[in-house]
Amino acid sequence: MNESLKRFQDLLRTLFQFDNADLDFGIYRILSYKRAAVEAFIEKDLPESIAAALRSGALAEQSALAQQLRELADQVRENLGEDALDGDGNLAARHHDTRLGRRYLDLQARARGAATQSALEATVFNHLYAFFSRYYDAGDFLSKRRYSKSEKYAVPYNGEEVYLHWANKDQYYIKTSEYFTDYRFTSGAISVRFHLEAAQLDHDNVKGEKRFFMPRVKEASFDAERREAVIPFDYRTLSKQETITYGQKNQQEAINAGALSTLSKHFTGNEEVLVALLAERRRSSNGEPVSYLEHHLRQYTRRNTSDFFVHKNLHSFLSRELDFYLKNEVLSLDEVEGGDQARAEGWFELMRTIRSVGHRIISFLSQIEDFQKRLFEKRKFVLETHYCITVGIIPDEFHAAIAANEAQWREWKELFHIDEEQRDLFSSAARTKTERRVAFLKDHPSLVLDTKHFEQGFIDGLLGSFEDIGNVTDGLLIHGENFQALNLVLEQERGQVKCVYIDPPYNSKTTEILYKNTYKHSSWLALMQDRLLVSRELTGASGVHVVAIDENEQERLGLLLEALYPGFDRTCVSVVHNPRGIQGGGFSYTHEYAYFIHPQGLQIGKRALEDEKSKPLMKTGGESARATARNCFYPIYVKNDQVVRFGEVAPDGWSPAGSTVNVPNGEIEVWPISSTDGMERKWRYARQSIDDVRDQLEVRPGRGGEPVIYLGKSEESYRTVWTDAAYNAAEHGSTLLKNIVSAPFSFPKSLYTVVECLRAAGCGGSDTVVDYFAGSGTTGHAVIHLNRQDGAHRRFVLAEMGQYFETVLLPRIKKIAFTPEWEDTKPKRLPTDDEVGRGPRIIKYVVLESYDDSLANITFDEGAGQPALRFDDYLLNYMLEWESKDSETFLNVERLEDPFSYKLRIVRDGQAQERAVDLPETFTFLLGLKVRSRKVLANGGRRYLVHRGTIDHREVVVIWRSVQGWSTADFERDRGFVASERLTEGADEVFVNGDSTIPRARSLDPVFKARMFAPVATNGTA
Repeated sequence: MNESLKRFQDLLRTLFQFDNADLDFGIYRILSYKRAAVEAFIEKDLPESIAAALRSGALAEQSALAQQLRELADQVRENLGEDALDGDGNLAARHHDTRLGRRYLDLQARARGAATQSALEATVFNHLYAFFSRYYDAGDFLSKRRYSKSEKYAVPYNGEEVYLHWANKDQYYIKTSEYFTDYRFTSGAISVRFHLEAAQLDHDNVKGEKRFFMPRVKEASFDAERREAVIPFDYRTLSKQETITYGQKNQQEAINAGALSTLSKHFTGNEEVLVALLAERRRSSNGEPVSYLEHHLRQYTRRNTSDFFVHKNLHSFLSRELDFYLKNEVLSLDEVEGGDQARAEGWFELMRTIRSVGHRIISFLSQIEDFQKRLFEKRKFVLETHYCITVGIIPDEFHAAIAANEAQWREWKELFHIDEEQRDLFSSAARTKTERRVAFLKDHPSLVLDTKHFEQGFIDGLLGSFEDIGNVTDGLLIHGENFQALNLVLEQERGQVKCVYIDPPYNSKTTEILYKNTYKHSSWLALMQDRLLVSRELTGASGVHVVAIDENEQERLGLLLEALYPGFDRTCVSVVHNPRGIQGGGFSYTHEYAYFIHPQGLQIGKRALEDEKSKPLMKTGGESARATARNCFYPIYVKNDQVVRFGEVAPDGWSPAGSTVNVPNGEIEVWPISSTDGMERKWRYARQSIDDVRDQLEVRPGRGGEPVIYLGKSEESYRTVWTDAAYNAAEHGSTLLKNIVSAPFSFPKSLYTVVECLRAAGCGGSDTVVDYFAGSGTTGHAVIHLNRQDGAHRRFVLAEMGQYFETVLLPRIKKIAFTPEWEDTKPKRLPTDDEVGRGPRIIKYVVLESYDDSLANITFDEGAGQPALRFDDYLLNYMLEWESKDSETFLNVERLEDPFSYKLRIVRDGQAQERAVDLPETFTFLLGLKVRSRKVLANGGRRYLVHRGTIDHREVVVIWRSVQGWSTADFERDRGFVASERLTEGADEVFVNGDSTIPRARSLDPVFKARMFAPVATNGTA
């Protein structure tokens, strides 16, 4: 076989990930779907198509000449002697005038530069190999690092003054799953957990930059009580000795193979663990048994070492790069200029052949990548919806059911220690248990009920009891990947968010994201860019972004923010969060940073001064009359609650119309005239000296709303270096959090740092705050803290996908909603009446489908497509999308007939299970409906769920019911019920699932489908 062909075929099998045929998750399962057709193309169609292309046109003529020359050369050697031709095929001079020699020289001239068919084929394969090998690395297509000065990439650039570019700028970073730190599976009655202990520990004996998952076999353990085996891992580079042990290729596979042996030895003597680990999970493609341990070890390491990105437009990228490659590395202008027209035709034909074959491969690779992109961009389903409701706003009619719910009381005991707080709660003989509990509810109105503990009927009744549930919902928590969470809430929150505060991973040694080897910073930039693009749509032109960061990515973040927010002001504040400094050999950092991105001209909030020493600028009492100092009677001009300028001293004998006079340009003249008796007084400073104290003047509203000018401020502008002890992350972050929850969490932010950031951003009133790197929930805590301080009704939206959502974030928010002060995870005191009244009322939380869930729910229907065993246009461009169109994850609209039974296959801890999807809640988000009421009604046993709310001040009603198998009579009955219950009365628009005969109602099915696949935010618009 042609070695060039074989090498290229092996590369194609790598590109199509044939080496991962045994992996049954994610994109690997999808790639296996048409593996036979792809193999047929690689093995048969590809070489045949290239051979056919080279058998016609100028190249065919040239290859024929080359073949003729080879045959004639054999005749020359046979007739004129072996020495007639040298090693380069040049004819000896003594034979030039012979008849055979003249024939040879003429043919040699005509065939100069021509190649045989096999040589041309090798050239095509070599160029295709050289091109595609540049852009593929372990499941990702990107511009791989090159060190040659002569082989460069072209960067798309439109002439901007400063342009920020990175290796994977046009790709989504998708490696945000929880599988990195913890991966679980179950075998028999044993649960097995792979736990990441440490990532990238740099030592002097490391070699190279590539990192691997190294099991710490000696520390593997089994907890008999919990029935759990834990295998800890490091994620690090190899030492010199390890590099020798595991070789230069397929090192992770070698590490895994070694781990299988050593783990088996480690658990020798523990029969049930050995059985669980070594039991047969499946058969390999060769029919050999694969154990649970081997199967999941490969799944875990493969998940976290490949497929970091999804390209946003792979076809355009590779096509552009292929054209650049052809022009720069296939076409030689010098040879074209020096050759004849026939020779030039051959070169162009060679380029066309390479381009044609290259585009066929690009088309199929792009179909796979675009399929993943479609899944990633698809709006994700809400899997679960729950409400945390303080019992003080729950009507009395529900108290008895609450008192009887043991699961809820167990949670209250665990979270709030109510059994310790109220010692006689369960022991008093004076009342029944229910009566005591109901009394306890009334005495503790800030207790937080979680609807997850209750039956659906109770939940429907409770939620339906709120006249305006949206108005009393003070927070939204989203358990899901933040890019998906942002796109879910986009239509509800677009342009209405006052402040986005985020504390993303700093990408330092202790807070690194999972990144592709040698792509640490570009991975981080890709992660940040796409999330900032969506959150930019939330704040619109008037909101503020605050982004916390440290020195590791601060410079790159600044450049990214400058590129994403043209026309906005960008201020970088230093926050001293660690006064003792970090330990190490270099500079000891004591601070981190907070970038404030705000519209130009926006008035940033003011910092309250603890020691307020201010007084009215107008003098009162003795010696305060105008006549005592004529130079102290002049106007001060105010606009937007700011002193903007000073007027001149008024002439003697002239008086203004009053203490305040409106000026046509929007300014207000303020004079030193008493608002109570109208007496003309004087300012404390003469006109010639008032400028000296201008920065000490402050405008406040008087009793009647008129501006009153004070000397000495109660607040000041925020400075760019924050040094207060309240920003100490150890005391007011870590220690504070440990007093609230017992579950561990690394590096929480100081509560008061976030509080000050929100104040500086001007968040007040009923403003919305969003944090999509929510972590431990400090931002939600800060919003609750501020509301309790000033009585405002700020609301928060938090997104977090990690395990911390259940163990830290949600418990923290519940506890802080109950009472503000905690010590050793117990309430330090009960809340005051004001704190109860100003605390959160309802906090909603939802669980989202993940990208991995979407991949797991792809099903293919070959009957829907063509019997594509040839690498034709259908297989190249349409097969994946068409044959998977009815997959549940893509919203199978036919299933909307029975919306309460829609299910997805969800894999958690290695176990797959069917779980219901909350379609009504998903649609509410995607529609952008601000829900005011949620009612559930029954019509002869048929459940109706009705959402009513507003979209852009329009009244909208959404009706859900199961219409599966309905007849015409059923639809008529449906119409009558909706009319009798007046469900659509006053609505400007009515949506209903499935078909209906309800007047003015439109089917939500096509709207739902369209919103699921709406375009995502880009550098242009969302």
